[in-house]
Amino acid sequence: LIDLTRYKLELLWPWDPAGLSAVRTETIETLTELEDLERVYAQLCAEEADVQRQLETLAGQQSNIETKMLVLQRMGPNLQLIEGDAEQLSGMINFTCSLAENVSSKVRQLDLTKQRLYQAIQRADDILDLKFCTDGVQTAMRNQDYEQAAAHIHRYLSLDQSVIELSRQGGEMDASLALLQEAELNLKALVTKRLEEAVATSDLPQVERFFKILPLLGLHEQGLAQFSQYLCSQLACKAEQNLLVASGSDVSERRAPVVYADTLTLLLEGIARIVETHQPIVETYYGPGHLYCLLTHLQRECDAQAQKVVDKFIQQRDYRNKFQVVQGSIMRVGPAEKIEPRELDPVLCEVTLMNSRAELYLRFLRRRIAADFEVIDAAAPESLVSEHQQSLERLLKDCQLSRTMQELIGFYIPMEEYYMRETVNKAVAMDTAEVGQLSSSMVDDVFYIVKKCISRALASGSSDCVCAMINHAISVLETDFREVLVCKLRAGYPASALHDLQRGVSSAVSLMQSSLQHGKIQTLGIESQEQAKSTYLVTLNNVEMCSENISTLKKNLESDCARLFSQGVGSEHAQAKIDSCLSDLVNTSSKFKDLLQEGLQDLNNTAIKPQVKPWITNFLSVSHNIEEGEFSEYEANDPWVQQLVVQLEQLMSEFKASLSPLIYDTLTSLMTSLIAMEMEKTVFKCTFSRLGGLQFDKELRSLVAYLSSVTSWTIRDKFARLTQMATILNLERVSEILDYWGPNSGPLTWRLTPAEVRQVLALRVDFRNEDIKRLRL
Repeated sequence: LIDLTRYKLELLWPWDPAGLSAVRTETIETLTELEDLERVYAQLCAEEADVQRQLETLAGQQSNIETKMLVLQRMGPNLQLIEGDAEQLSGMINFTCSLAENVSSKVRQLDLTKQRLYQAIQRADDILDLKFCTDGVQTAMRNQDYEQAAAHIHRYLSLDQSVIELSRQGGEMDASLALLQEAELNLKALVTKRLEEAVATSDLPQVERFFKILPLLGLHEQGLAQFSQYLCSQLACKAEQNLLVASGSDVSERRAPVVYADTLTLLLEGIARIVETHQPIVETYYGPGHLYCLLTHLQRECDAQAQKVVDKFIQQRDYRNKFQVVQGSIMRVGPAEKIEPRELDPVLCEVTLMNSRAELYLRFLRRRIAADFEVIDAAAPESLVSEHQQSLERLLKDCQLSRTMQELIGFYIPMEEYYMRETVNKAVAMDTAEVGQLSSSMVDDVFYIVKKCISRALASGSSDCVCAMINHAISVLETDFREVLVCKLRAGYPASALHDLQRGVSSAVSLMQSSLQHGKIQTLGIESQEQAKSTYLVTLNNVEMCSENISTLKKNLESDCARLFSQGVGSEHAQAKIDSCLSDLVNTSSKFKDLLQEGLQDLNNTAIKPQVKPWITNFLSVSHNIEEGEFSEYEANDPWVQQLVVQLEQLMSEFKASLSPLIYDTLTSLMTSLIAMEMEKTVFKCTFSRLGGLQFDKELRSLVAYLSSVTSWTIRDKFARLTQMATILNLERVSEILDYWGPNSGPLTWRLTPAEVRQVLALRVDFRNEDIKRLRL
């Protein structure tokens, strides 16, 4: 066994040169036990089988390996060629790389040399320019060619400081630099002096000449200040002439009522014309961003001249005194001094015109300055952009012109409110109702006045003014004018009954007392009955027209405001404020609609219900527990419904002629509801036979047909319960109701409760109570 084991190991040894077998010869030599030898022998047998499998696998791959070896042998010559080409290519690349490195280094040296050469040439040119400027400025000064001299000084000031320092180090240019500095000082003093003389003598060509020279010398602020001084002097002279002409104008002239507004317009247009004319000069010679400085100086003069115009306006129009009188009248302070509204009309028009011109002018300034800042803000930091924006807002909002206009508008708003209230009161006092007209004159007059006042406020261009006047208009409509209509309706509609007549007289007395206390309308005493009826109906029409006019007014104002905002007037915040004020008009219109409903309800209770109720009660006098003979007689001579139709026709004919279609339809609807309710109560007091139920169905159909013909509104829904009652009263037997009830009802929706259905069935004299009680509804 030891020999066999050693033999196996010798067989495996050639295939295990690395000694991977776990059994070694030394191990076998040391074994003495049979079990150990058998275990080692089995292990070697297993390793032999594994080696055998590997040999078989390698033998199976022999053909593939031989094929690949043949391919490799054939590729040998080609690989040698490729190796030679690769070595040659590598050599060429190395040579090219070294050549490129040498060339690029030479190019860098050339670029550096070129840059230094250009710097040297530039410095040489600057030194030559310095010498040229020195010679040129002396020649130009001797020839009084100040433009050329300024150009030389500007060239000197634009030179690089390093060039000047380099020239100083050389010691050659000290004299030239001294001459240039002296020439700079002399030229600045000379040009400044000549500009001041030109401004003093109003010599425009010389002013413009020296104004263009100053920025070349670095005197931008001084040039703009002196040029503004000249423009302001011209502006002040022209404004004083215009104000003098306005003060001496004839009151009969066509533009006399707005002469001060025209004077202010001429002032603002003059400034706008100056900006249009001189802005290109400023931008060309001073650069962008300097227009703000020029307009700052001009605005100060504009504020002063505008204040003079406004002061003259206040003095000549007695504006402040009129405001005090109006304020005292509103506050009821001191003696009851009042001013005629028509005296305020031209003054208010002139104030709004002045404010609109000022707003237009300020928007013009905003556009011009913003456009000028925009050029330099494109590359400026955010802090500078914010500073420019704040400067613009301060100029426009804090200028005296804005404050003066705000003061005028502050006086205007109470005066316009006073004008509106007083004129509305006059329209109410002069109210007349023409024959054949549904409404009276005061409705059109009042809304014409309200629209006029709000439109005038819109023309001012001030959003705060517009909001204030819309709120005042709402107050006038909701309180003053609506109270007038309420008082007229409170008098009630006179009726023929003595009790109702006494009630109407009492209401008329209350109306007269209330009117005298308010001091808004005057009554003519207790009117005749017919006149009182006409007044009440006309008032209802007036209330309806007011509601419609308010809605129309809101739409028109929204259109006017949208057109105004499209022109750039007001910010988004101002638009939101005006929209909020306009939305309040919807509530005002609703209040008039509610008043109309109250008036119609009172008319229904006073004039219709007392008459309709007895006519419906007459239904009880006609028996509906009838047989064939009575049914035929009823068919030939209707005992009730035809007479009711005639009575209703006579009752409503007066209202149809005196009320608007909408109000008439509403009143008819109220009457229809009343008839349906009273009919239902009356039917429950009657008894019916089978033919009596059929008669009731015919009467109900005739009544519904008539009422449908006199109104454009649908009324069948109001008679739904009565129609179902007629259906029940026409049943042949009690159990037949089940064919129409519950799941058998189909599209029919029952308005009657089960208890009411039993109650209606009990009205039939031929139905037994036991059968009715047994119904499962």
